[in-house]
Amino acid sequence: MNFLKTTMLTTVAAAAVATAANAADCPIKVGILHSLSGTMAISETTLKDTMLMLVDEQNAKGGVLGCELEAVVVDPASDWPLFAEKARELLTVHEVDVIFGNWTSVSRKSVLPVIEELNGLLFYPVQYEGEESSKNVFYTGAAPNQQAIPATDYFLDELGVEKFALLGTDYVYPRTTNNILESYLKGKGIAAQDIFVNYTPFGHSDWSKIVADVVAMGADGKKVGVISTINGDANIGFYKELAAAGISADDIPVVAFSVGEEELSGLDTSNLVGHLAAWNYFQSAESEANTAFIEAWKARMGEDRVTNDPMEAHFIGFNMWVNAAEAAGSTDVDAVRDAMYGQEFPNLTGGTAVMLPNHHLAKPVLIGEIQEDGQFDIISQTEEVPGDAWTDFLAESAVLKSDWKDLGCGMYNTETNSCVQLKSNY
Repeated sequence: MNFLKTTMLTTVAAAAVATAANAADCPIKVGILHSLSGTMAISETTLKDTMLMLVDEQNAKGGVLGCELEAVVVDPASDWPLFAEKARELLTVHEVDVIFGNWTSVSRKSVLPVIEELNGLLFYPVQYEGEESSKNVFYTGAAPNQQAIPATDYFLDELGVEKFALLGTDYVYPRTTNNILESYLKGKGIAAQDIFVNYTPFGHSDWSKIVADVVAMGADGKKVGVISTINGDANIGFYKELAAAGISADDIPVVAFSVGEEELSGLDTSNLVGHLAAWNYFQSAESEANTAFIEAWKARMGEDRVTNDPMEAHFIGFNMWVNAAEAAGSTDVDAVRDAMYGQEFPNLTGGTAVMLPNHHLAKPVLIGEIQEDGQFDIISQTEEVPGDAWTDFLAESAVLKSDWKDLGCGMYNTETNSCVQLKSNY
């Protein structure tokens, strides 16, 4: 009897210690690293709001591992070096367990050496140029083969575009993406002189000469199309200049990679009807999951607030992180990373997102046509396409693969069968 009593007391004491230890790890802190001011606030503020909604919804379900989630919001203010400082603050001062954030690639590359040094974990929700694979980042936005390449194929095959204007903001994402697209187009038989590439600063406002140059490309009667990697509020001036020049989508179609419902909500879209965007999600997607997501968003934020692709990427990434932490029994970065591989979660377009060993998702590719109400009519949709970290259309990248699960390498050379050491040259 005394043995039984002693055993019971020991068990109770052990449980109390375990509970106390668990309580000491509470709350679980979720870092939110999005610009709330500056040129990128037009796009990123909504992602902060999305994360706050997701955290609140998860807390209503009981949190994670018995702990409440606490959102820690910082504002890197569209200042790329400040992103690194704020990431360090999140990890060292606030001691967050995970970070959801960034929009531009230059901001992500600013953050990379910090999270790699401190072994943080970043979920990055925006389409990007690829050509990167960090064990500390899960890329839940589109790689080029999930957006840029399919959109280019649509221009070639469906619209008969013969000349291409590649217009981008002057930073790493547009430059690398356009480098890939130039190589791809030349492989498709498009002559170098039929490809016009132009870069402008963040916040650029005077588009008259650039639009005139694009119009002049069609003087020989060949069909001209614009592939836009213009980011932030510079898009407002670009589309206004198109309208002022009397250019319609029938004349010169534009397909944008960084313009979604949020950006269009601040524009007069009457002159934009027919222009295109390529994403992996649109608010107009028809599925029960999307209906529920939109209803929850509007109930929280108001009827005039729209949803968009990076919001869906955060929705998928956050829920995968929750499930991985629960499966690992911990929010430890290494344990969560191991539990992330093969994670599946319903996307908002009716399919299933899968996390691959290269830290990218399998995602459908959608092309939408701008409507007068600022929404998109989905005119093309694929099955889930696995994201590639390294493009097949640059010689130096075609031989590389990323596999953090089995090879433990983000830059594996398939010709030499060796892991190339990634350098933090971000």
